[in-house]
Amino acid sequence: MEHEKVFLRSKDVAQILDCSPDDVYQVLQKGAMPAIKKGKFWLFRYEDVMAYKEQEEKSA
Repeated sequence: MEHEKVFLRSKDVAQILDCSPDDVYQVLQKGAMPAIKKGKFWLFRYEDVMAYKEQEEKSA
């Protein structure tokens, strides 16, 4: 599976980042991670989520 083409919903992102979906929306509102809106759902690219996670781990 090519992760570059995989889109995740907020609940999936929350599992990867070990946080709540509400925390994911806060990150989204800050503009810290790009996403696209598809209907009522926000979709995140896997590579963007992993880049954000790596950045957060480096700054911790």
